[in-house]
Amino acid sequence: MKKGTRLFKIRYIIFGFLGVALLASLVFMRFGGFGTGETANVEEFAEYAQPVENLFIPEDKKIIALGEATHGNVEFQQLKLEVFKQIVEQYDVRAFALEGDYGGCEQVNQYIHGGEGTAQEAAAAIGFAIYRTDEMAELISYMREYNESALEGEDIRFYGFDMQRISYTSQSLLEACTELKIDTTNLQKLVEGENLSGEYDFSAQTEVLTQVKNELENNSASNTTIHYVNMLLQYCELQSITESDGSALRDKFMAENVQWILQQEQQDGHERIFVTGHNSHVAKWGSFDSMGKLLSKQIENGYYVIGTDFYRTENNMPSGTSGKRANQVFYSYDPLAKASKMAGFDICWLDFSSIPDNSELYKSISQYTYMGTLGERYSWIMRILPPSYRMFQPPAVLYDSMIFVSDATPTIIVTE
Repeated sequence: MKKGTRLFKIRYIIFGFLGVALLASLVFMRFGGFGTGETANVEEFAEYAQPVENLFIPEDKKIIALGEATHGNVEFQQLKLEVFKQIVEQYDVRAFALEGDYGGCEQVNQYIHGGEGTAQEAAAAIGFAIYRTDEMAELISYMREYNESALEGEDIRFYGFDMQRISYTSQSLLEACTELKIDTTNLQKLVEGENLSGEYDFSAQTEVLTQVKNELENNSASNTTIHYVNMLLQYCELQSITESDGSALRDKFMAENVQWILQQEQQDGHERIFVTGHNSHVAKWGSFDSMGKLLSKQIENGYYVIGTDFYRTENNMPSGTSGKRANQVFYSYDPLAKASKMAGFDICWLDFSSIPDNSELYKSISQYTYMGTLGERYSWIMRILPPSYRMFQPPAVLYDSMIFVSDATPTIIVTE
């Protein structure tokens, strides 16, 4: 290689490196870099922050949603139980709706109404590894114990509003059709475990399922049974589109399913339901039409959402293409979460409606803020580009209130 050519390549590499460094610097300036970021007014935060047991929900709210900043932390799963207990006791809520497989969650519903098995087995039926934890088993055990002494019509019901897993949904639909003496020949050919048979395209899948739905309706099948078909139709449509369009469609379907759950509960005399899922799904605003964004428009003032964030998390999440789970440490860069930490709170609740408009803290909840948001995927890119695990939005636009966890600890998956 000639000397001039070698020098040119070296200069090319150097300039390329400098270009990447400059781009990274600009990104960090826009979205926050390494470290823990700025802090909201600690004294004001401490004045308005309250224990989670002081949680208050306005009377006109029909859907009460709790978000989680991560799927892999003990505290966010424990909050599901703590918050749900309060709204069962204080707000006449008897429905728990989870970001989980509808058919699998129906298995949980049967268990909490006296079904066989264990709470751990019921949690495993939900269909996602994130729920195979002691914390979820404790939540399910509480529901079963509550139902053992509940008056008729006052029992707790467990719902799922996701459509990404179909094995229990398919199985339950086949059983219901058999009981009603509906021909399941085409349905059995269509359904194969977690997938739908590759010999059918989307239009053919839809035709088979629509025919089954019509027969169920003609046979006066229950709303639950007919909803099994609707979930399979959603699954088929979700699988038929590109991945880039999948998030918006999935959230659209989840919003429809939550509306269906609310209708079922209202028919039974209960006006409110409890919904829980990732922050990105329950938030009232975002870059796309999330479930929460759609519900907040459809229910008008009837949607209330509690967001969550961490100051520091050691989060259990799958790594790389292997999917092997490991604990990863992150900081949210959230000024409010940092103020909570510096004020000495392990966990606290901040009601945005209680904060005066002329306060410094009001500015903190109203301006664009860096908040932690971790899903079910880890990549080394998160280490060099912190914005990849942060949300940049005004907290008060996304949520009605927030719960902050200073140091979130990792869940332990009971079985794989």
